[in-house]
Amino acid sequence: MLDSPYVRRAAITLRLLGLPFEHRPISVFRQVDEFAAINPVVRAPSLVCDDGEVLMDSTLIIEHAERLAAPRASLVPKDGRAAQHDLRLTGLALAACEKAVQIVYETTLRPPEKQHPWWLDRVRGQLAAALAALEAELARGPLVASRDAITQAGVTSAVVWEFTQAMLPEVVVAAAHPALVAHGAAAEALPEFRALPPR
Repeated sequence: MLDSPYVRRAAITLRLLGLPFEHRPISVFRQVDEFAAINPVVRAPSLVCDDGEVLMDSTLIIEHAERLAAPRASLVPKDGRAAQHDLRLTGLALAACEKAVQIVYETTLRPPEKQHPWWLDRVRGQLAAALAALEAELARGPLVASRDAITQAGVTSAVVWEFTQAMLPEVVVAAAHPALVAHGAAAEALPEFRALPPR
């Protein structure tokens, strides 16, 4: 389902790289048996390759997509230093994503009496730290959000930002992250993002 930031970043990447694919929105919660028939691990995203082999984990699917698209297209900067920096930003965005998903699961899947406040405080702190570091990086050097120049850091940062604002706007205050707000808005205006809306 595209409400998963992991699924959405992989799908947008495939589209930006010009790789055709069929998207099948199957819920890992409501359609477990149907998903398990494709991937018994029931992990999204799962990519069924042309030969039937199933890949999972958005980062590994994206790595595979990069190989398929090379050398015609890539979301990885060609310069080694720029590629390293892009990995740093992608890592910060993915750390924020992981912590945001943990908060959503803890507060929506567990009954209130079984939630752990100390754990939520820790995870909220990690989420805040990741987004603060990403905001500082973007304030120093904004990410490009155009079809021909967006990088994986640009895709992942925008997708994760949208997810935090949709699911945790009271935890992640937009006013404290103007660079992420601006980048997210620019990226979400791209046709590849608009074609794959999260909800």
